[in-house]
Formats: sequence, C-alpha cells, structure tokens
Amino acid sequence: MGLREWSAGTRAAVLLACGAILLAACGGGGATVKYPAGTSAPGATYDFDQDEAGRAPGSATIFSGSWQVRQEAGAPSAPNALCQTGRAEFPAIQLGDGVFTNLTLSVRFKPISGQEDQAGGLIFRVQDARNYYILRANALEGNVNFYRYVGGQRTEIKGGSAQLSAGHWRELRAEVRGKHLRGFLDGRLVVEEDDDTFPAGKVGLWTKADSVTCFDDFKIEPA
Repeated sequence: MGLREWSAGTRAAVLLACGAILLAACGGGGATVKYPAGTSAPGATYDFDQDEAGRAPGSATIFSGSWQVRQEAGAPSAPNALCQTGRAEFPAIQLGDGVFTNLTLSVRFKPISGQEDQAGGLIFRVQDARNYYILRANALEGNVNFYRYVGGQRTEIKGGSAQLSAGHWRELRAEVRGKHLRGFLDGRLVVEEDDDTFPAGKVGLWTKADSVTCFDDFKIEPA
C-alpha cells in the first residue's frame, strides 16, 4: 500500500513521526530529558591525585576542550589538579556516570589566563553534551551566573556580581533542590533562581572560550 492510499489521518501521523525523527537526528527540538527526578547516586570526591598526569581522568567524558591532569603549584589537595588549556566555545567535561536530582556540588578552581574569558564552572543535571545546567564564575566579567544549555544553545537564567581575579583559588558551589538553584562563591550566596528544564542528570566541569582554568576537590553530595 502506497502513501497516497492511506487515509488522511494516517498520512498525517506518518509525516509527523518522520518529522520528529529527522528533527532528533539533526539535534533540534531543544532539550531531551533522559533522567527523571528522584534519581540519586552516591556522593563522590575527585582530587585527581591518583590520576595519571597528562591525561583526563579515567572516569571522565570530554565534551569539548583540552582537559588534562597535571601537577599544579598551590593545588588545594596537592599535587594534582584537572586543567583545561584548549579553546572551544564551551569546554566541558563530565565526571563519572552518577545521576542526581537534589545535590550540593562544589569545586575549587583557579582561573589562570584568557583574553576573551577567564571562567570556571560547574555543570549539573547533564543529559548529554548539549543539554545541562551551568553555574559559572568569570574573573573578567566579575560575576557568577546560572545558565541553561539546551540543544547546544546557552541562555542565562540569572546572574550576580562577584569579585574574583586570575591566579587565585576560589570555591564555587551549587545547591540544587527541586527547581530551586542557588550559587555560592567562597561560601557567599551570589545568585538564586527557579528553573525546571531538567529534573535530574550527571555532573561535571566547564569553562568558556580561551579560558585556562584548573580545578581541584570536586565534591558531589546528594541531598
């Protein structure tokens, strides 16, 4: 039976389904939520001291950028840190495969250099390389902002002013409870807002553009 022999309703349903398949194949259609709320893996801490220098951690999935463990002077947990030294639109790396709904996520980070940006960030409720939340601090802009990253497009949720400079270790922390997001720099609440784009997902680290940034003591605490 050919397409023209089907009823109008059947033809419409088939064409709609084909369109959805093509849209998904092309990466369109915005967020595809893969992980339901209520999921909670055990907590974890990454200090990168047992990882081989010159490579990404074995538990990592690199989305973009150049991520390598290296010895870093002054690292909060000596001797190693995980550093991003490449250039991409949004360098990002997923750490582990644990899926979390409510959690507290923190990291010590040191922005080192960058002409366009000097940023360090956390990503959470990660669905895949193109869909997740970001909490990022930027030394050049002097702020800490939440973003949603949907279908490879970044949109600001809310931001707040914060002073930070290159060459100094700082602590960035996200507290995530349901749709309520709170962002802290060195223990000070800088930004909070509600957003329900993603109910649960994986976690990792993030920078922007030409930022050279090192990270240490990445901690995941389910809530």
